Amino acid sequence: MLVTGASGFVGTQIARKLASNGHSLRLVARPASAGELARHYPEALILECDDLFAQSSDWWAESCAGVDAVIHAAWYVNPADYLDSEKNAACVSGSVRMARGAARAGVGHFVGLGTCMEYALPSDRLDVLSPTVPSTVYGACKLALYDILDGLFSASGVEFSWCRLFYLFGDGENEKRLYPYLNRCLEAGEAVRLGSGRQVRDYMDVADAGARIAEVIETGQVGAINICSGFAVSIREFAESVADRYGRRDLLEFGSHQPHPRDPSVVVGVPNFVVEGSKRDARS
Repeated sequence: MLVTGASGFVGTQIARKLASNGHSLRLVARPASAGELARHYPEALILECDDLFAQSSDWWAESCAGVDAVIHAAWYVNPADYLDSEKNAACVSGSVRMARGAARAGVGHFVGLGTCMEYALPSDRLDVLSPTVPSTVYGACKLALYDILDGLFSASGVEFSWCRLFYLFGDGENEKRLYPYLNRCLEAGEAVRLGSGRQVRDYMDVADAGARIAEVIETGQVGAINICSGFAVSIREFAESVADRYGRRDLLEFGSHQPHPRDPSVVVGVPNFVVEGSKRDARS
Protein backbone atom coordinates (compact mmCIF):
# COMPACT_ATOMS: atom_id res chain seq x y z
CA MET A 1 0.00 0.00 0.00
CA LEU A 2 1.42 3.37 -1.00
CA VAL A 3 0.26 6.20 1.29
CA THR A 4 0.82 9.93 0.92
CA GLY A 5 0.44 12.24 3.91
CA ALA A 6 1.20 9.45 6.37
CA SER A 7 2.59 11.91 8.92
CA GLY A 8 -0.48 14.16 8.73
CA PHE A 9 -3.61 14.40 10.88
CA VAL A 10 -5.65 11.83 8.93
CA GLY A 11 -2.83 10.00 7.17
CA THR A 12 -1.26 8.97 10.50
CA GLN A 13 -4.41 7.07 11.41
CA ILE A 14 -4.72 5.49 7.96
CA ALA A 15 -1.14 4.20 7.99
CA ARG A 16 -1.53 2.93 11.55
CA LYS A 17 -4.65 0.94 10.64
CA LEU A 18 -3.13 -0.46 7.44
CA ALA A 19 -0.07 -1.63 9.37
CA SER A 20 -2.22 -3.25 12.05
CA ASN A 21 -4.12 -5.07 9.29
CA GLY A 22 -0.82 -6.57 8.10
CA HIS A 23 -0.29 -4.55 4.92
CA SER A 24 3.19 -3.72 3.66
CA LEU A 25 3.61 0.04 3.43
CA ARG A 26 5.33 2.38 1.01
CA LEU A 27 5.19 5.92 2.43
CA VAL A 28 5.88 9.12 0.50
CA ALA A 29 7.22 11.82 2.83
CA ARG A 30 9.24 15.00 3.07
CA PRO A 31 12.78 14.53 4.39
CA ALA A 32 11.78 16.20 7.67
CA SER A 33 9.14 13.51 8.31
CA ALA A 34 10.95 10.50 6.86
CA GLY A 35 12.96 9.65 9.98
CA GLU A 36 9.95 9.62 12.27
CA LEU A 37 7.96 7.47 9.87
CA ALA A 38 10.88 5.03 9.60
CA ARG A 39 10.90 4.68 13.40
CA HIS A 40 7.16 4.02 13.53
CA TYR A 41 7.20 1.66 10.54
CA PRO A 42 10.66 0.04 10.41
CA GLU A 43 9.62 -2.41 7.69
CA ALA A 44 8.09 0.26 5.43
CA LEU A 45 9.77 1.63 2.32
CA ILE A 46 10.07 5.41 2.71
CA LEU A 47 10.17 7.49 -0.49
CA GLU A 48 11.53 10.97 0.20
CA CYS A 49 10.67 14.04 -1.86
CA ASP A 50 10.48 17.75 -1.02
CA ASP A 51 7.13 18.29 -2.74
CA LEU A 52 5.10 15.30 -3.89
CA PHE A 53 2.77 17.61 -5.84
CA ALA A 54 5.70 18.70 -8.02
CA GLN A 55 6.59 15.17 -9.16
CA SER A 56 6.08 13.93 -12.71
CA SER A 57 3.92 11.06 -13.87
CA ASP A 58 7.13 9.17 -14.63
CA TRP A 59 8.29 9.58 -11.02
CA TRP A 60 4.96 8.27 -9.78
CA ALA A 61 4.96 5.35 -12.21
CA GLU A 62 8.35 4.29 -10.87
CA SER A 63 7.31 4.89 -7.23
CA CYS A 64 4.11 2.86 -7.65
CA ALA A 65 5.75 -0.14 -9.33
CA GLY A 66 4.55 -3.28 -7.55
CA VAL A 67 1.96 -1.37 -5.49
CA ASP A 68 -1.52 -2.89 -5.11
CA ALA A 69 -3.33 0.25 -3.90
CA VAL A 70 -2.72 3.95 -3.27
CA ILE A 71 -4.31 6.01 -0.50
CA HIS A 72 -3.70 9.68 -1.24
CA ALA A 73 -4.10 11.62 2.01
CA ALA A 74 -1.75 14.55 1.34
CA TRP A 75 -3.04 18.07 0.61
CA TYR A 76 -2.35 21.70 1.50
CA VAL A 77 -4.19 22.28 4.79
CA ASN A 78 -2.72 25.38 6.47
CA PRO A 79 -5.63 26.54 8.70
CA ALA A 80 -4.79 30.18 8.01
CA ASP A 81 -5.59 30.11 4.29
CA TYR A 82 -6.30 26.63 2.90
CA LEU A 83 -9.94 27.40 2.10
CA ASP A 84 -9.02 29.94 -0.59
CA SER A 85 -5.34 29.33 -1.29
CA GLU A 86 -4.13 29.00 -4.88
CA LYS A 87 -2.02 26.08 -3.62
CA ASN A 88 -5.17 23.97 -3.88
CA ALA A 89 -4.81 24.14 -7.66
CA ALA A 90 -1.24 22.83 -7.42
CA CYS A 91 -2.56 19.93 -5.36
CA VAL A 92 -5.05 19.11 -8.13
CA SER A 93 -2.48 19.11 -10.95
CA GLY A 94 0.06 17.18 -8.86
CA SER A 95 -2.57 14.61 -7.88
CA VAL A 96 -3.55 14.07 -11.52
CA ARG A 97 0.08 13.33 -12.41
CA MET A 98 0.20 10.93 -9.46
CA ALA A 99 -2.95 9.18 -10.70
CA ARG A 100 -1.63 8.85 -14.24
CA GLY A 101 1.60 7.35 -12.94
CA ALA A 102 -0.27 4.96 -10.66
CA ALA A 103 -2.44 3.77 -13.55
CA ARG A 104 0.64 3.22 -15.74
CA ALA A 105 2.24 1.19 -12.94
CA GLY A 106 -0.77 -1.13 -12.80
CA VAL A 107 -2.12 -0.05 -9.41
CA GLY A 108 -5.48 -1.77 -8.92
CA HIS A 109 -7.18 0.59 -6.46
CA PHE A 110 -6.78 4.34 -5.85
CA VAL A 111 -8.35 5.98 -2.77
CA GLY A 112 -8.54 9.78 -2.64
CA LEU A 113 -9.69 12.04 0.19
CA GLY A 114 -12.42 14.58 -0.45
CA THR A 115 -14.42 16.88 1.82
CA CYS A 116 -17.98 17.66 2.87
CA MET A 117 -17.25 21.15 1.49
CA GLU A 118 -17.83 19.74 -1.99
CA TYR A 119 -21.56 19.72 -1.21
CA ALA A 120 -24.06 22.57 -1.31
CA LEU A 121 -24.17 23.83 2.28
CA PRO A 122 -25.90 24.13 4.69
CA SER A 123 -27.71 20.80 4.89
CA ASP A 124 -28.69 18.37 7.63
CA ARG A 125 -28.80 15.35 5.30
CA LEU A 126 -25.88 15.10 2.91
CA ASP A 127 -25.78 11.81 1.06
CA VAL A 128 -23.46 11.04 -1.84
CA LEU A 129 -26.17 12.06 -4.34
CA SER A 130 -26.69 15.49 -2.73
CA PRO A 131 -25.95 18.52 -4.94
CA THR A 132 -22.28 19.47 -5.15
CA VAL A 133 -21.94 23.26 -5.13
CA PRO A 134 -18.73 24.16 -3.27
CA SER A 135 -18.36 27.72 -1.94
CA THR A 136 -14.59 27.64 -1.30
CA VAL A 137 -11.55 27.15 -3.51
CA TYR A 138 -10.64 24.13 -1.38
CA GLY A 139 -14.03 22.49 -1.92
CA ALA A 140 -14.06 23.35 -5.62
CA CYS A 141 -10.59 21.88 -6.17
CA LYS A 142 -11.44 18.69 -4.30
CA LEU A 143 -14.60 18.27 -6.39
CA ALA A 144 -12.70 18.99 -9.60
CA LEU A 145 -10.14 16.32 -8.72
CA TYR A 146 -12.90 13.81 -7.99
CA ASP A 147 -14.44 14.40 -11.41
CA ILE A 148 -11.08 14.21 -13.20
CA LEU A 149 -10.00 11.02 -11.46
CA ASP A 150 -13.39 9.39 -11.91
CA GLY A 151 -13.05 9.80 -15.66
CA LEU A 152 -9.36 8.91 -15.76
CA PHE A 153 -9.73 5.71 -13.77
CA SER A 154 -12.90 4.64 -15.55
CA ALA A 155 -10.94 4.66 -18.80
CA SER A 156 -7.94 2.83 -17.31
CA GLY A 157 -9.84 0.19 -15.32
CA VAL A 158 -8.47 1.25 -11.90
CA GLU A 159 -10.96 0.95 -9.03
CA PHE A 160 -11.53 4.42 -7.57
CA SER A 161 -12.82 5.41 -4.13
CA TRP A 162 -13.36 8.99 -2.93
CA CYS A 163 -13.69 9.41 0.85
CA ARG A 164 -15.38 12.69 1.78
CA LEU A 165 -14.35 13.79 5.27
CA PHE A 166 -16.64 15.73 7.58
CA TYR A 167 -15.67 17.34 10.91
CA LEU A 168 -12.82 15.33 12.38
CA PHE A 169 -11.16 15.82 15.76
CA GLY A 170 -8.58 14.03 17.87
CA ASP A 171 -4.89 13.19 18.17
CA GLY A 172 -2.53 15.22 16.02
CA GLU A 173 -5.02 17.97 15.25
CA ASN A 174 -3.68 21.44 14.47
CA GLU A 175 -3.50 23.47 17.68
CA LYS A 176 -5.46 26.33 16.10
CA ARG A 177 -8.58 24.19 15.72
CA LEU A 178 -11.47 23.89 18.17
CA TYR A 179 -10.74 20.59 19.90
CA PRO A 180 -7.10 21.36 20.81
CA TYR A 181 -8.13 24.87 21.90
CA LEU A 182 -10.78 23.46 24.21
CA ASN A 183 -8.41 20.97 25.79
CA ARG A 184 -5.58 23.48 26.16
CA CYS A 185 -7.75 26.05 27.96
CA LEU A 186 -9.64 23.55 30.11
CA GLU A 187 -6.46 21.80 31.23
CA ALA A 188 -4.98 25.16 32.21
CA GLY A 189 -8.16 26.25 33.98
CA GLU A 190 -8.59 29.18 31.59
CA ALA A 191 -11.76 30.64 30.09
CA VAL A 192 -12.78 29.21 26.69
CA ARG A 193 -14.15 32.01 24.50
CA LEU A 194 -16.52 30.70 21.84
CA GLY A 195 -19.25 31.87 19.52
CA SER A 196 -22.92 31.13 20.08
CA GLY A 197 -22.32 27.41 19.64
CA ARG A 198 -25.57 27.00 17.71
CA GLN A 199 -24.00 25.70 14.50
CA VAL A 200 -24.58 21.98 14.00
CA ARG A 201 -21.83 19.64 12.86
CA ASP A 202 -21.18 15.97 12.07
CA TYR A 203 -18.21 15.14 14.33
CA MET A 204 -16.06 12.02 14.09
CA ASP A 205 -12.87 10.98 15.89
CA VAL A 206 -9.98 11.00 13.43
CA ALA A 207 -8.92 7.53 14.59
CA ASP A 208 -12.32 6.16 13.54
CA ALA A 209 -12.17 8.05 10.26
CA GLY A 210 -8.69 6.73 9.48
CA ALA A 211 -9.83 3.19 10.19
CA ARG A 212 -12.83 3.61 7.88
CA ILE A 213 -10.63 4.84 5.05
CA ALA A 214 -8.17 1.97 5.52
CA GLU A 215 -11.07 -0.50 5.51
CA VAL A 216 -12.02 0.67 2.01
CA ILE A 217 -9.01 -1.38 0.88
CA GLU A 218 -10.54 -4.45 2.53
CA THR A 219 -14.13 -3.98 1.32
CA GLY A 220 -13.27 -2.71 -2.17
CA GLN A 221 -16.03 -0.11 -1.96
CA VAL A 222 -15.83 2.33 -4.86
CA GLY A 223 -17.32 5.72 -5.70
CA ALA A 224 -18.01 8.58 -3.30
CA ILE A 225 -18.04 7.57 0.38
CA ASN A 226 -19.11 9.82 3.25
CA ILE A 227 -16.73 9.40 6.18
CA CYS A 228 -19.01 10.75 8.88
CA SER A 229 -21.01 9.77 11.97
CA GLY A 230 -24.46 10.75 10.73
CA PHE A 231 -25.22 12.44 14.06
CA ALA A 232 -26.11 16.12 14.45
CA VAL A 233 -24.22 17.76 17.33
CA SER A 234 -24.13 21.49 18.02
CA ILE A 235 -20.78 23.13 18.66
CA ARG A 236 -22.10 23.98 22.12
CA GLU A 237 -22.86 20.32 22.84
CA PHE A 238 -19.46 19.30 21.54
CA ALA A 239 -17.67 21.86 23.72
CA GLU A 240 -19.70 20.83 26.76
CA SER A 241 -18.85 17.16 26.23
CA VAL A 242 -15.14 18.03 26.28
CA ALA A 243 -15.55 20.32 29.29
CA ASP A 244 -17.37 17.57 31.19
CA ARG A 245 -14.21 15.47 31.09
CA TYR A 246 -12.56 18.18 33.18
CA GLY A 247 -15.68 18.98 35.22
CA ARG A 248 -15.37 22.61 34.08
CA ARG A 249 -18.39 23.72 32.08
CA ASP A 250 -18.09 26.95 34.03
CA LEU A 251 -15.08 27.90 31.89
CA LEU A 252 -17.09 27.91 28.66
CA GLU A 253 -18.02 31.44 27.54
CA PHE A 254 -20.47 31.34 24.64
CA GLY A 255 -21.19 34.42 22.54
CA SER A 256 -17.70 35.90 22.79
CA HIS A 257 -17.04 35.64 19.05
CA GLN A 258 -19.05 36.11 15.87
CA PRO A 259 -19.11 33.17 13.43
CA HIS A 260 -17.30 33.49 10.12
CA PRO A 261 -19.73 34.81 7.46
CA ARG A 262 -19.22 31.69 5.34
CA ASP A 263 -19.53 29.29 8.27
CA PRO A 264 -22.54 27.05 7.43
CA SER A 265 -25.26 26.73 10.05
CA VAL A 266 -25.55 22.95 9.71
CA VAL A 267 -23.46 20.20 8.09
CA VAL A 268 -24.56 16.61 8.73
CA GLY A 269 -23.80 13.62 6.53
CA VAL A 270 -25.42 10.30 5.73
CA PRO A 271 -22.82 7.52 6.15
CA ASN A 272 -22.61 4.99 3.34
CA PHE A 273 -19.32 3.21 4.05
CA VAL A 274 -19.33 -0.57 4.00
CA VAL A 275 -18.04 -2.12 7.23
CA GLU A 276 -18.46 -5.76 6.25
CA GLY A 277 -19.77 -7.60 3.22
CA SER A 278 -19.10 -7.75 -0.46
CA LYS A 279 -17.84 -5.03 -2.73
CA ARG A 280 -20.41 -2.57 -3.99
CA ASP A 281 -20.51 0.80 -5.69
CA ALA A 282 -21.20 3.59 -3.17
CA ARG A 283 -23.12 5.49 -5.83
CA SER A 284 -25.78 2.81 -6.22
